[in-house]
Amino acid sequence: MINRRNFIKKSSLGFGFFALPTSLKFVYRDDYISKRPNVNQRKFTSQAVENIVKIVKKSIADEELAWMFENCFPNTLDTTVNFYHKNNKFYTYVITGDIDAMWLRDSSAQIFPYLNLANEDEKLKNLIKGVINKQVECVLLDPYANAFFDDPNKISEWKNDNTEMKPGIHERKWEIDSLCYVMRLSYNYWKITGDSSVFDTDWRKAMHLILQTFKEQQRKDSKGPYKFQRANGNPLDTQFGEGFGNPTKKIGLIHSMFRPSDDATFYPFLISSNMFAVVSLRQIAEIFSKVFKDENSSVQYKNLAKEVDEAIQKYAILNHPEAGKIYALEIDGFGNALFMDDANVPNLLSIPYLGYVSKEDEIYKNTRKFSLSNANPWFSSGKFAKGIGGPHIGEHKIWPLGLIMQALTTDNEEEIIYCLKTLKATHAGTGFIHESFDVDNPKDYTRSWFAWANTLFGELILHLYKTKPEILKRKF
Repeated sequence: MINRRNFIKKSSLGFGFFALPTSLKFVYRDDYISKRPNVNQRKFTSQAVENIVKIVKKSIADEELAWMFENCFPNTLDTTVNFYHKNNKFYTYVITGDIDAMWLRDSSAQIFPYLNLANEDEKLKNLIKGVINKQVECVLLDPYANAFFDDPNKISEWKNDNTEMKPGIHERKWEIDSLCYVMRLSYNYWKITGDSSVFDTDWRKAMHLILQTFKEQQRKDSKGPYKFQRANGNPLDTQFGEGFGNPTKKIGLIHSMFRPSDDATFYPFLISSNMFAVVSLRQIAEIFSKVFKDENSSVQYKNLAKEVDEAIQKYAILNHPEAGKIYALEIDGFGNALFMDDANVPNLLSIPYLGYVSKEDEIYKNTRKFSLSNANPWFSSGKFAKGIGGPHIGEHKIWPLGLIMQALTTDNEEEIIYCLKTLKATHAGTGFIHESFDVDNPKDYTRSWFAWANTLFGELILHLYKTKPEILKRKF
């Protein structure tokens, strides 16, 4: 058995972390012509976004990295949004990229990095309000669905799933994080802009429905109304127990049948998503208290957050034979646990990014070392990269989302530089961030148009521009 000192040495955070098996110099092109659509072909243009792209790009010394930022940061606005007016309200339908459907998770994450520019651009502010309104419409249609169409007449390829499909739903995988992302976008929009006008009657109904859904999925009295099975032969796409998942001991945690990767959970208590729920419920409690002066409702959100938080602390911190005390990714309440981490957010790596604990929390630090080590079965290392992948794509492929989150959750400049170098070295000449790539061959990648990853990369660059500008002054 490896002791903890040797574990740290053998992990990515040990002494060998920044030395890749081969050089990162993997340049595909040297002209760096913008890959953005022509101006007249862009779905939406924000002057505030255009201004910040120019300003930040000038601050990046590495020409290739600057080119990637210019391509990636506005990609959501350039290619994925449909902004319109209906029933005296703004609506914004946001597709994920190469799939013509709106995921609650992806749409929130794609728009989130633009929030800090909303006060500078009324048009952008209205577009973000439109995303919130569209998400509310989706939640009211079905809080258990993860992805939606803008056209209720469009027929989903998943129409035969054994679950309650409705018109307008692309996919009905129950994922806690989908609803958390809706709450996160609403809360941060309000905190940044001070605008509470978006919190109308429909919004309040949607928030109460989210609370109801979370309580249903604690399953204290019954299994609840949701079940899901899919007959496509992929075990990651369906659930155990006639669609209700593996058995659990009811300990106050919320069941999630799927992860943010859209893969099925093995043990239904997905800890990173329950952590996200704790943060999001507290945020909505603050809105009900400060905006509506509705303390009765506020207390309901606070109480559920407290119950879930206490259960996480009691049941989800377990002793790993190599890493010591860490958070498990999934548990069942009976003492069984899944020790792994997946690159999709929320994951264990992203805990401080979500606001659940700080980067200095001892359990998180142990968990982070585990996630970025060979003790994590979905950590891979190859000629061009080391990082976290996941079962969604399979072995030997890692997700740039994981590399971006790794950089967003550390103050270690050498580690951040490693992540930037790796992202720069593995875009395969496209100038964009992909879903995943092979650690030995970055040209073997999935999803050439994956807007969430593009915009999150832009969020990282903006974060460094504000907090560690000296890093961007370096050439890699």
